[in-house]
Amino acid sequence: MKPAEEYILNQPEPFKSMLLHLQILIEGAFPTVDLRYKWRIPVYYLDDKPFCYLNASHKKGFVDVAFWVSAHLTKYTEFLVTENRKVVKSLRYFSVDDINEKILLTVLEEAHQLKDKGFYKRK
Repeated sequence: MKPAEEYILNQPEPFKSMLLHLQILIEGAFPTVDLRYKWRIPVYYLDDKPFCYLNASHKKGFVDVAFWVSAHLTKYTEFLVTENRKVVKSLRYFSVDDINEKILLTVLEEAHQLKDKGFYKRK
């Protein structure tokens, strides 16, 4: 078993259910993603470049799906959380029921289209 999969399966509820649901949605929409374990969290790569990562915050009770190309995202920005981060933005979920598949898949698709953009938005 991959370390990233082990990380997900070893999470307490409700984090485990949220992470498994997100994993199914991400891997179903992008069958070529590669799930790796980096920085002690699951990180998805596309074409050997970081695509998004999953982070469970036990202390604050949520799971984030965070994007490397956040500076370039334009769709559903009202749902993207920055909270004390300069560049990375994420979709944040407190329960499986919070996961809006349409919004998630739309933001993932836009991130995929922007995957060759840099981390920062240059003026």
